[in-house]
Amino acid sequence: MDLGLVEWAELVLGQLDQTPAPHHRRLMKALDAMSRGEMDRLMVLMPPGSAKSTYVSVLFPAWYLARHPRTALIMACHTDSLASHFGRRTRALVQEHSATLNYRLATDERAASCWRTSQGGEYFGVGIRGPIAGRRADLAIIDDPIKSWAEADSPMSREHAWEWYRTDLLPRLKPRGRVVLVMTRWHQDDLGGRILEMEPGWTVLRLPALAVLPDPMGRAEGEALWPAWEDAAALARKRAAMGERAFAALFQQDPRPPSGGLFIPERVAVCDMAPGDTVAVRAWDLASALPAPGKDPDWTVGLRLDRDAEQRFVVTDIQRLRGTPGEVEAAIRATAERDGPAVLISLPQDPGQAGQAQAAYLTRRLAGFTVRCSPETGAKLTRAGPVAAQIEGRNVSLVRAPWNRAFLEELRDFPHGRKDDQVDALSRAFMTLVSPAVPARRLHVPLLSR
Repeated sequence: MDLGLVEWAELVLGQLDQTPAPHHRRLMKALDAMSRGEMDRLMVLMPPGSAKSTYVSVLFPAWYLARHPRTALIMACHTDSLASHFGRRTRALVQEHSATLNYRLATDERAASCWRTSQGGEYFGVGIRGPIAGRRADLAIIDDPIKSWAEADSPMSREHAWEWYRTDLLPRLKPRGRVVLVMTRWHQDDLGGRILEMEPGWTVLRLPALAVLPDPMGRAEGEALWPAWEDAAALARKRAAMGERAFAALFQQDPRPPSGGLFIPERVAVCDMAPGDTVAVRAWDLASALPAPGKDPDWTVGLRLDRDAEQRFVVTDIQRLRGTPGEVEAAIRATAERDGPAVLISLPQDPGQAGQAQAAYLTRRLAGFTVRCSPETGAKLTRAGPVAAQIEGRNVSLVRAPWNRAFLEELRDFPHGRKDDQVDALSRAFMTLVSPAVPARRLHVPLLSR
């Protein structure tokens, strides 16, 4: 087949008096790069009504099977019926344009979601709850793995989608197999969010309904994605009716937790340097689970909080890792050596004999430093309340560093977010620092390079 993907789309859509919009051409550029082997994982995040499925799940498979004749392709959607819908449309394109594509359907193929081509290609459509055992794929396309808000907000449904992807789909890929995920974002922990958190190496094309800079298409900020279909004014009306959370997720591809968070991160100032004369605490929150493939364990976090002579608080450093007990112990010791002996170390002590033994062991390993171990008491929200009040009063700042974004996002999401390890460390650091046992005198604590 001599036609490129854009020419193929123009040919098919021209018969319907349609033409690809600029965002469709940007999408096809990414799909063409995948076809050439420039990437093997592509995530496409676009709003409802942007015709992303027409290009990714109908036009692209028919064209890809022409460019890669012996491809085994799996098309997966939130339901079998949607997979059959895409399979039926792709199959019809192959029948109508077989001369252009240089292949046809095998003569005995009748099913909408399971058919073969005359050149040895295979197409199989399935819902994410459907079985794919016995199938193999050179290319897997996942289109809209979530069908509703209720499903997106269900931890069980999100976990089911992740486990299906991890244990059902990925093992079906052949060596050097490729995956395209095209979806609208619904939740921070939806399949796209979980993949971004857990899997490196994905190319992400995010095209919100209203441009956010920097925009992959070079749009001005706030410019509509497809004004001929839905302009900025229409999107503004929809935004007002839907509410900010739903619009941010579905149309801006920026899912946010439910409203009512404890912290106001916008009131945290970011400064270039920390004060030189401070009292400082390094508080640790220790993860209880070991990292493992396909899992999303908690983080071990060591947060340093400084208090200056004017009783202002500055988060000057955050160490964050997932590791074995030995790796965590080494990180705590190395961080203490960088901080110096003037920085108090605050460690949590789990209840019971095992927690006491761990605290005693870490204290011995930190000989030469001041260590304070104490159990966590009260609910997380209760523990976080005092430092949240200081943030609300604009009395907490950060030293500018790469960890700022993840920290502020966790504050914004708490208590609805997936992780709260940094919040727990911040709460411990603050309560330790304001304890009467911590001297109020000024100490000169140099901030070493990190």
